[in-house]
Amino acid sequence: MNDLLRRALEDAQLTEDDVAARLGVDPKTVRRWLAGRVPYPRHRAKLCGLLSRDESDLWPRLAAPRPLPEPPGAQILATYPHRWAVPRAVWHHHFTSARREIGILAYAGLFLAEDQGVMRTLADKSRDGVAVRILLGAPDGPRIYQRGTDEGVGDSIAAKIRNALVLYQPLRELDNVEVRLHDTVLYNSIYRADDDLLINPHAYGIPASHAPVLHLRHVEDGDMANTYLNSFNRVWERTESLP
Repeated sequence: MNDLLRRALEDAQLTEDDVAARLGVDPKTVRRWLAGRVPYPRHRAKLCGLLSRDESDLWPRLAAPRPLPEPPGAQILATYPHRWAVPRAVWHHHFTSARREIGILAYAGLFLAEDQGVMRTLADKSRDGVAVRILLGAPDGPRIYQRGTDEGVGDSIAAKIRNALVLYQPLRELDNVEVRLHDTVLYNSIYRADDDLLINPHAYGIPASHAPVLHLRHVEDGDMANTYLNSFNRVWERTESLP
């Protein structure tokens, strides 16, 4: 409902039929404008002249400033409302595209460890000389326990980590693959393939599978993706390889 336009008609003592006759349109069209539909520019101009009003007086949202252009270094390629909504093909293409480095920072990442296609890809990439770095949560760590408490799932996260470690075991026997455990507060899960990153931001009390995913591309130093790359490396530097 456009109350601004309706009040302007009342102030000008014009009816819907009066406006329709002056502008040469059907009265039904005027009723649609009053119901909220925005007129075409040529009709807006005539209405403003008829009512002695500016466009911003009758349709203020049309005068709202446009968003600033995206900085050149910010590369958001895609967004997904939930991690579970990311198509399986996207995960496979993501890791298959890597030529230099694959990085996984999560607490469990069990959904990847259970995907035989992803596991084969990681193995094949390591044999091709791609560095594969995997950071999983320490199952007995206090922050893992706290995350399970926050999400109301108890020890299930620790159990998922132990399952993932068993499934990742064949990869650990390959050159170029390194698995480490961390006990950091995990603000985001990070899945890297060279300069492309799938970022899974965490929200308090919400399982990671239900949190969103951003697909970023690292273009230049200081860009959005660079922030997450630095975060991954800081966690990596604080940990040691599994024996």
